[in-house]
This record gives sequence, structure tokens and C-alpha cells, in this order.
Amino acid sequence: MKENLLGLDAAGLARFFEGQGEKPFRARQVQRWIHQLGVSDFAAMSDLSKALREKLARTASVTAPGIVGDETTADGTRKWLVKVDGANAVESVFIPETGRATLCVSSQAGCVLDCSFCATGKQGFNRNLSAAEIVGQLWLANRELGSPSRSHRIISNVVFMGMGEPLLNLDNVIPAVRLMIDDNAYGLSRRRVTVSTSGVVPGMDRLRDECPVALAVSLHAPNDRLRDELVPLNRKYPLRELIAACNRYLEKAPRDFITFEYVMLEGVNDSDALAREAAALAGEVRCKYNLIPFNPFAGVDYKRSSPDRIRRFAEILQGAGITVTTRKTRGDDIAAACGQLAGDVADRTRRQRLRLKEVRA
Repeated sequence: MKENLLGLDAAGLARFFEGQGEKPFRARQVQRWIHQLGVSDFAAMSDLSKALREKLARTASVTAPGIVGDETTADGTRKWLVKVDGANAVESVFIPETGRATLCVSSQAGCVLDCSFCATGKQGFNRNLSAAEIVGQLWLANRELGSPSRSHRIISNVVFMGMGEPLLNLDNVIPAVRLMIDDNAYGLSRRRVTVSTSGVVPGMDRLRDECPVALAVSLHAPNDRLRDELVPLNRKYPLRELIAACNRYLEKAPRDFITFEYVMLEGVNDSDALAREAAALAGEVRCKYNLIPFNPFAGVDYKRSSPDRIRRFAEILQGAGITVTTRKTRGDDIAAACGQLAGDVADRTRRQRLRLKEVRA
């Protein structure tokens, strides 16, 4: 079976070429062709010898997932449905903004965590994505945007906020992140690659030690009682443990704060009292809050907090000296907004079928 070089970071490529009896510098050359220049055909890698190009064609490939869906909104937000195997497709989203352009990538086919307000979690979980399938989303996006060469790159930021919990797939997420920040590949700053987690504490510690980049935590509630309901993972890693892990992460993080993501749910987590609890929590860790208007999807009863309620929540946090941003909803008309990504997943958890039985009963 041919080795797919797309997902190999610098160390992985070096091991591959060592196994081929080639000099280490060949790994750097090929990495540049694949990730800086967007080339997948070994025959086009002109600074390699003909013999090496022919050997690579026999033993290796550069294979990205296939795009099977492509939608764009009026504001330029673009969503790709990416087929990763015969049974599963995931989604990635390109979000252009003034001064930057962000790609939101998926790390799993589905999600095992089942947060109550998230469409991805409701469809169940099938498998982890490989490093090639993760970084392949960036490789494909550069190609589709007409900027395969690094000198003409449009994407300035990558966020692991698509389908899945990245910290439950670190064996593949870490090599993908290393490629994104490698100057011989995509050359993104550690501050411009953000990994989001629902609070997988051991994964936070491992990412901190092996490849610290910007970190966002899906908080959504400032106390254990409510967070247990919204984010079931909190029952395993409650807020006390999560905050301690955040403080450990900050010791090596490229930014001096953790971003707390907070989806605004009408009548659930948006009261003045909870805003004051959220402000008190910020006294325990350097953080900023990113308030996210809830994006509805079929099968849930949650409603989006009103603009006035979101504004009031933000004012309470700001009054306590906390930095607050409110995310502008982008791509909701093509189900590409935060919490709406659902893809096409063969659910090994059988979660969808169980819910259908509950509804029909």
C-alpha cells in the first residue's frame, strides 16, 4: 500500500525518506512541493531526480479527500462537504473577513460528546480523521480558492472548530497542526491556529507539552450544574479541573489568555446572574469571552438569545474588566454557522436511530 505523504509532518517525512534510503533534505524538498506549492504529482517535482520521482510514484501518493459539495453565501462564506471514505463526509468552512480569512476544519467524522445544542453531536460518531484528512482540508481550500502557492495564500487563520472534538484525536491533530505552523509548509503563526475543546483535560495537557497553539474552550455555562446539562463531558472533567488545566496551558501558550466560547441560549444560560458567575470565573484564569448567538437546527427546542440580552450579558462581563467579543453569525443560510455542521456520518454510536425511536414511541 502506498504511503500518503500529505499527512506526514517534518519528522514523519524524514522517517519515510530514511526508509527509502534517501538523504534527509529530500523530505524538505517534497514537503515544500506538497504544502507550499500545492503539487500532488511527483513527476512535476522538478528538483528531484527522475529515478526518485519514479520511485515515489511506486511507493507513495499525495492524496487529499474529495470535495462532493460546495456552497457559498452572499457574504463569501463557503462550505465544502469533503468525502473521507465510502461512508463518511465532513464539512469545512471558509470565512473571509476584513484583515483575515479563516478556515474552520473538522477533526472527526461526527462527535462522541453529544453537547445538547450542537448539530454535529446529534448525528453520532464514526471515526477519527487521519492527519492527511485534516490537513487535506487546508490543502483543498487553498486549491479551491485559487491560491495553492504559499506566496499567494488567502487563508491566514485555521480554527479546529468544525466537526468533532480535536483533543480526542491528538495522534492525528498534532501532526496536522505541526504542518500548519511549519515554515517549510504553511507557515502559520501559533497564534493563528486555534484548537477548540469541550474540556478534555488530559488532551489539553498533551497539546500544551507537544504543540501549544491558541486554545479555545467551549464553556457555555459558568457552573457545574448547568454545564453538566449542556456539555456532558463536564461530568468527567468539572470546572475546577478544567480551570486548573487552562492555567497549566497558559504556561506555554502563544497567547496570554484562553478564549471561552459561550453559545447564547434564550432562558437557559443568558441571565444577569449567570453573567456575574461567568465574570467571577474569569477571576480564576486569564481569559476572554466570545459570545456566540445560537444557530438553530432541526430537532432541538433551544432558541437564540435576543440581541438586547446578548448585549446586556456582554455589558456585565465588560463591567468586570473582561474582554468580550460577540461573534457575527456567518453562513447560517447554508448550515455553515457555529454548531450547525453535520456532514454525512455513518453513526457507530447509533445515536440518530435511538432518537428516532424515542420520537416515534
